[in-house]
Amino acid sequence: MEYRACVEELLFSSQVQHMKSIRHHPGVSCYEHSVFVSYVAWYLADRWGADARTAARAGLLHDLYLYDPRTLPSYRQCFAHPVAAAENAAALCGGLTAREKNCILAHMWPLSRRAPRSREAAAVCLADKLCATAEIMQIWRNLGLRRAVLSGA
Repeated sequence: MEYRACVEELLFSSQVQHMKSIRHHPGVSCYEHSVFVSYVAWYLADRWGADARTAARAGLLHDLYLYDPRTLPSYRQCFAHPVAAAENAAALCGGLTAREKNCILAHMWPLSRRAPRSREAAAVCLADKLCATAEIMQIWRNLGLRRAVLSGA
């Protein structure tokens, strides 16, 4: 299944669009980060023979916390945002499967105690680390990945 078909109806929801106004990493919005994670998780899951649709959707929604993260101390944000994201994702989607919920709740592992329990959750967790590193080091901008990822979204 093509990436865009996995996330099409979620991309234009008001909740996902709201992530454009939330700063995530320096020079990167929560929306940009989430689309990047979603695409990489989709790619990894597809290569690993996992459910790429689940990984893409969970990757897009993994940071759907919808509040200004600077309102919490950084150590609290680290543990609070996956729970808020899972609740918001469930409300947006009319519920989540156990696998989708674990993908979102476990994406901060090993900092959090919730570990990935599926290949899809491992894909989202790994994609989050890879994408955050690329964003913070500005690798994604220098290689043109930002433009490439967002043109597909």
